[in-house]
Amino acid sequence: MNALTPGTSKMAFIGLGVMGRSMAMNLISAGYALKIYTRSKDSAGDVLAAGAEWAESAGAAAQDVDAVITIVGYPSDVEAIYLADEGIVAQAAAGTLLIDMTTSDPSLAVRIATAAGAQGQQSLDAPVSGGDVGAREARLSIMVGGEAAAFERAQPIFDTLGQTIVHQGPAGTGQHTKMCNQITIASNMIGIMEALVYACRAGLDPDQVLKSIGTGAAGSWSLNNLLPRVINGDYEPGFYVRHFIKDMEIALAEAEKMKVRLPGLDLARRLYEDVVKLGGESYGTQALYMVYDND
Repeated sequence: MNALTPGTSKMAFIGLGVMGRSMAMNLISAGYALKIYTRSKDSAGDVLAAGAEWAESAGAAAQDVDAVITIVGYPSDVEAIYLADEGIVAQAAAGTLLIDMTTSDPSLAVRIATAAGAQGQQSLDAPVSGGDVGAREARLSIMVGGEAAAFERAQPIFDTLGQTIVHQGPAGTGQHTKMCNQITIASNMIGIMEALVYACRAGLDPDQVLKSIGTGAAGSWSLNNLLPRVINGDYEPGFYVRHFIKDMEIALAEAEKMKVRLPGLDLARRLYEDVVKLGGESYGTQALYMVYDND
């Protein structure tokens, strides 16, 4: 099957959240014809104005397209839109490439790949990292699981959306890799917030501290992109707290299956649950500072 290049391919795009909206707009700008579906048509106005076509359901969007891209909220959403009787797998034609970019269960990715294969379709699990900025600037890291032939076919799509694109292996490995990403971020966020609390109590200027540590051994994407938001009192989401908790719960469940202890991740999950208790479930992950600022 031919690679899915701009100008020659029509795609469905399902899910226009914080990241999905920018990703859809980047695909349209690159020359892809897009058919879209999201829960509220009212929220899709800018994407429709850019030239996308509206579909009345995820299954309807999957009809008569070369590829389907989804980035929704929870594994339950992924399962519903792909595996329901009128869902994507049931409605898409043989040969359609299905790309789920939601952070979801590795085992669900395997189930979708099996169901898609039975219909003559290809499937990739391709979760992303980079937040709202990475999505907007097409600098996402994309972690891909699935067959090599499907990955090669999707390469032009991934090149439109991101900069770091790695095929990790068979179905489910993209999701496992994203769990590694989230595990790393979770403990790192604790360190960032505790460093900020320490700096403030020591009478330091946090912006000056960031200039020193942001390019040293402590440097990270989260430190350099999210700490400035906290300093400015900006908790707007690049990635929702509620979705981060979902990811941590997936990782902890998978770790339990493998008999792996992740005490740092468990601590981070409990701290983020405290953020929810403080009303921050729809804030960005930098809202972890609320727990320390509340002490």
